[in-house]
Amino acid sequence: MKGVIRMVEHDFRNFFRYKWWLVGLISMNLADLFVSALVYNTILKPSVSSAIGSYFNFFAPGLAVTGLFASAFMIGREINMERRREVHHYMLSLPMTRLELAIGRVLSGGLRGMMYMSPLLLTCFIFVGFPTIWQLLLILAVLFLLAVGISGLSISIAVSTSSLEKFITARGAVYYVLFFCSTVFYPLTVIQSAGAVLATLAEINPLSGASDMIRSILQPRFFSFSYLSIFCITAFSAIFTFTAVFAYMKLLER
Repeated sequence: MKGVIRMVEHDFRNFFRYKWWLVGLISMNLADLFVSALVYNTILKPSVSSAIGSYFNFFAPGLAVTGLFASAFMIGREINMERRREVHHYMLSLPMTRLELAIGRVLSGGLRGMMYMSPLLLTCFIFVGFPTIWQLLLILAVLFLLAVGISGLSISIAVSTSSLEKFITARGAVYYVLFFCSTVFYPLTVIQSAGAVLATLAEINPLSGASDMIRSILQPRFFSFSYLSIFCITAFSAIFTFTAVFAYMKLLER
């Protein structure tokens, strides 16, 4: 594990180089919660309000999940830059194996996502309600699985795109599908009215599963949680973790 830990330390150093940018980004996320969510809360139809309660309380868990997604995805941009500048050749001179390098990159992306998401999740707990210690451990375990899967997805895209423009285009497509075809911003009943295909995609979307899990723990009166979501998050994490490790090791062999 020594090589993996060194790689994680390296990526965290890079992450903290943008500390003021991160502070600004977290502030913007909180502004979305305290401005947008409160505004939408006043214009919801009574039928929607009776189904989900306060939109502020509905959106707070979703905001934590979107923050986790965006920050865990940042590792891909760094690796894409390393590929274009051939910095990955330097990585081969480090006293660690290719497998340690690959696992370290995937793990650091997930851990950075968890760190960035922490103040957003704490804000959610303060205003929506605190879970028990066992519920908190469940939330953190599921979010960590999701973060590692997102990191793996980002790395898989980064090593398969040869330019920054292609990476940004692919990232935008992934953001569009995973963000807006999920229950992060609106409940599943609203998506179901748009069509069965979109509803099915939203149900198996790992962002939906993580958001609904937090909601079901903090607001069991309005939300329930399906174990299918746990399976989808675990499968998502496993698939993209192994894909990223394999793809990154192949990149180092070139």
